[in-house]
Amino acid sequence: MAELKKHIYDENNGSHSLVTDCYILDLKMSEDESRMNDLLSCEFNIDTGCVELRYADGNRIFTDCAAVENEVVDNMYQQFELDWLIYNVSLEYAKLILNGDPDKYLKAVIVCRPFES
Repeated sequence: MAELKKHIYDENNGSHSLVTDCYILDLKMSEDESRMNDLLSCEFNIDTGCVELRYADGNRIFTDCAAVENEVVDNMYQQFELDWLIYNVSLEYAKLILNGDPDKYLKAVIVCRPFES
């Protein structure tokens, strides 16, 4: 089996990076790099249903995943994509929600096609 490239570029959807066995759209944080260096942790808290970012200065950012999904999800494929991000790459999810455009991202990565018989 051929080894997958670590980064790919698509003219319509931009650059993507390989995370485990899936390609994730590369997102850029609008915050300066020093703020990202202060980030201590980013993880999904199953008890609160939030992705939690914790910074060295004591600040915390909580993203209510259910509220986000209620606003942006149109179908089960988009729901699955956001859930995959939440559980597998929480920081990428946080970047998408805080500084990205989740609607644009979901339209770029989700293509709904009927099953072929």
